[in-house]
Amino acid sequence: MFKRNEYKILNQMLDDAISGDFKESKFDESELSKIQTKLLRYLNSTTLTAEKLGKEKAQIEELVTNISHQVKTPLTNIMMYSELLSESATEDQREYVDQINHQSQKLNGLLQALVKMSRLETGIFRFEQVDASLKELAETSMEELLPKAGIKEILLHKGWDDTTADIRVCIDKKWTMEAVTNVLDNAIKYSPKNSTIDMELFQYEIFSGIRIRDYGIGISEEETPLVFSRFYRSKTVRDEEGIGVGLFLARQVVEEQGGYIKLHSKLGEGSCFELYFPNHMRM
Repeated sequence: MFKRNEYKILNQMLDDAISGDFKESKFDESELSKIQTKLLRYLNSTTLTAEKLGKEKAQIEELVTNISHQVKTPLTNIMMYSELLSESATEDQREYVDQINHQSQKLNGLLQALVKMSRLETGIFRFEQVDASLKELAETSMEELLPKAGIKEILLHKGWDDTTADIRVCIDKKWTMEAVTNVLDNAIKYSPKNSTIDMELFQYEIFSGIRIRDYGIGISEEETPLVFSRFYRSKTVRDEEGIGVGLFLARQVVEEQGGYIKLHSKLGEGSCFELYFPNHMRM
């Protein structure tokens, strides 16, 4: 058994290890010396592992950047040439030109999604959380998708007005806008023509957020846990455009900032997504 003073030494050893100041001081056959040797070996291996992970992240970042750059240039050229072709295409040719342009847009969207996904999952990207207006965030995302909703004659109804109190949250505005827009875009995609999508704001003591409710096809109870998975697409929506990363990215963005997403859905009756964000911390 260890004596009282030996426990003090062990406690000091752990404090030094936590602070990064640990050094082996005993070089004899005692139990404390053996523990010191093993602890030093563990700390050294941990340091090497951290350094290796750091190098791997840097390599992944460089690889992602290179792939993005190498693919983006020819893809941009294809899109530009298809636009030029469309100006002089005959009626018979226009269908093929439109398909080239459409598929190029899809490929560009997939590329951007993969780049964002890799940066989030490898921890390359750092969120810059600032004090932001939740109402402003919701209104901007709604305005961005108004044209898409208009094509299906879907009414985007906002459950607030100019007199609604401004709710402040702590978020990275650019990435959070992406998350909210992805969820709203998903609602539009799977809602029928001439329907309504409701957006509301809510505020609680620790979290506040945005509620997006549609009255579309809904999600079965079995599939509800799967919709946030990477590349997951339900068999019932295979004919719809999409690659299955929008909701995955949305959840990643929200959770990385200390928030979370709730989903309430019933097949045939629509879905309700609630995005929770940490409230602005007032000093």
